[in-house]
Order: sequence, then C-alpha cells, then structure tokens
Amino acid sequence: MYKNLEEHNRLVNKYLKIFFVVALYWCTSILTVFVNKHLLSSDTVNLGAPLFMSWFQCVISTIICYVACRLSRKYPSVISFPDGNPVDIDTFRKILPLSVLYTLMIGANNLSLHNVTVAFYYIGRSLTTVFSVVLSWLLLRQRTSFKCMLCCGAIVVGFWLGVDQESLTEVFSWRGTVYGVLSSLALAMYSIQTKKSLSYVNQEVWLLSYYNNLYSTILFLPLIILNGELETIITYPHMWAAWFWAAMTLSGICGFAIGFVTALEIQVTSALTHNISGTAKACAQTVIATQYYRDVRSALWWTSNIVVLLASAAYTRVKQLEMLRHHQQRNAAPQKA
Repeated sequence: MYKNLEEHNRLVNKYLKIFFVVALYWCTSILTVFVNKHLLSSDTVNLGAPLFMSWFQCVISTIICYVACRLSRKYPSVISFPDGNPVDIDTFRKILPLSVLYTLMIGANNLSLHNVTVAFYYIGRSLTTVFSVVLSWLLLRQRTSFKCMLCCGAIVVGFWLGVDQESLTEVFSWRGTVYGVLSSLALAMYSIQTKKSLSYVNQEVWLLSYYNNLYSTILFLPLIILNGELETIITYPHMWAAWFWAAMTLSGICGFAIGFVTALEIQVTSALTHNISGTAKACAQTVIATQYYRDVRSALWWTSNIVVLLASAAYTRVKQLEMLRHHQQRNAAPQKA
C-alpha cells in the first residue's frame, strides 16, 4: 500500500509539473505577442520600427546568455551554461547560415505582427507545417504520407479562407500577410537547418541560441537601415523615456523567456506534445485577442481558424502515430531475425 501511495504521489507530481510548465508556456507566449503588438501599434507607444525592436530583443537575449555563461564559469555548482566562443571564426562560418534564417524569421514575424491584428496573426503564420513538408521533400528527399498531405491541404484551405475573410475588413494588410508567410517559410527552413547546426555545438541548444542572438544583432543593422527605420528611431518622441525602455526590456526578456519555456515544455513532454500545446494556445490567443480588442468577426472567419487548428492538430496526431508505428517495426525487426 505504501509503495502504491508513493507511486501515486510521484505520478501526481509529474502531472502537476507538466501542467505548470504548459501553463507557463501559454502565459509567456501570449504575453510576448501582446507586449510586442503594444510596442509596435498601440496609441501610447506606436514605435513603428519592428526590425529595431527585433534587434533590441536579440541584444537582451545575448546579454542574458553572456551573463549566464560568465556566472556558469564562476559558480558551476549554482548555474549551468554550455561553454563556447562566439567570436571564433570557424564557429561563425558554420553557424552564420542558421543565424541568417533566424534573423529573417524573427524579423518577418515582427513585421507581420506590426501590420496585422493579433486575432489574424496565427492564420497569417499558419503555413509553417506545409512549408516543412515541402522543404523536407525538396532538400532531404523525405516522403510524406497521404494522410499528412490531406492535413496540409486542409491547412492551406483554412489559410486562404482566413485571408479572404480578413480582406473584407478595414484592418487587412497584404504586406502583413506576406510577411507572415515569409516568417513561416523562414521558420520551416530554420527547423531543418537547426539539426545540422546543433552538431557544430555538441547538441547544446542554449549555446546555439547564444550564437544566433549575437550574430543577429549584427545582421539586423543593415536591415534596419534598408527598411527605413533609422529616421523613425531618431524622430521617435519617446526615445529617451524611461517607461519606453522598460517596455522594450520587458519585450526582450519575453523573447528570451519564450525560448526557455519552449525548450522546457519539450523536455517535460515531447516535441509533438509541444506542437499540440502550441496549436491550442493559438486558439486561446485568438479568442483573447478578439475579446481584448473587441473585434467582431464573421462565422466564416472563425471557420477558417477552426479548420487550421484542427488540421494542424490532425497532422501532429498522424505524425505521432507514424513515428510510433515506425518505432515498433524497428524494434520488431531484430526479434524476427
């Protein structure tokens, strides 16, 4: 009886830990989106410089990683952070392709958020799964099952329906929609390239994040100028206000935190469970956004969201079952031999 009680308590603690980690991911992710949107488009802040904000977020993340690295060397028993040298030329050359994709991904992401509503934000970036399947076939020659293809087709239908319904509103932005698609493409390419780049840093995710954020602070500078944000920054009326930099710092901390809680959620659950969690979070985020900004949407607009959400969840489930079946077949093969 004691042993059963002990196992019961251990199981309860495990589920509580998963619940709190998933809740932390949801809160952090949703807070990050709303904070970024407030900085970019609200009446009080209205920075209007999404790439500058992306650059500052990378600066904050780099500083946090650098401090963690230094503290890890001085107090290894208190804090753990992988050791590395970001200014090594060979490391820079190997990680640079991934850092370019990372810069494009978060830059296009904030450009999209600047131009579209939070409610439409998920639909605008919903093609990541589709791009992942296409790129896996083009670059890695990995075939996709018919069921997964059906799910991808449903996502595309939901995306186009959402764009069609959003175009009927006064807040629709083709530019924001295109940036959302580019962000999805960059994320899909980034995910594929990450597997290769992790081998250069001994599979250390945080070290790779450190390098990416540091290199992106350099890569963003010419993009800020090309996007015409330099004049916007110079003439911004609140540039020297303490509350503005406090809000920017909060945004940067949120940007770093989302990477941490994402890795934590994958660690306590799995990558596929994280995808399901992200899909459900997007649904909650959309509902919260429509209520917070008092957006009245049509039945077809909501239908597009439901189609994308259900198709994304179905794709994740199909992949999960395929991976399980492949694992069982692989384990059964040696026994038959």
